Amino acid sequence: MITAATLSGLTGAILIGLGLYGLIADPRPLRKILAFNILGSGVFLVFGIIARRGAAAGFPADPVPQAMVITGIVVAFAASALAIAILLRLVSETGRASLKPDAPGASPTPGD
Repeated sequence: MITAATLSGLTGAILIGLGLYGLIADPRPLRKILAFNILGSGVFLVFGIIARRGAAAGFPADPVPQAMVITGIVVAFAASALAIAILLRLVSETGRASLKPDAPGASPTPGD
């Protein structure tokens, strides 16, 4: 029988796998940002489950893992907001969401 902790741990592992796949497979920057957020969510979930399983095993309760996860969530939110702001600035300046001039959807350079 699968316990709630096991199911949560498997869900975290699946989220980590999906996030890694999205980072590697998709070249579009916005999707990479979203994949990074999915990867981070999986890491936070697995870290929280590991800390909870340690408390369930009889070890004294330790608030440090919970504080680290909460801090990580706040930092991940701020980093995502910054990355999206930079991406929006890139699109407004260049008209495309890629730094590569030969990427699909790239506009020709002036003088061509």
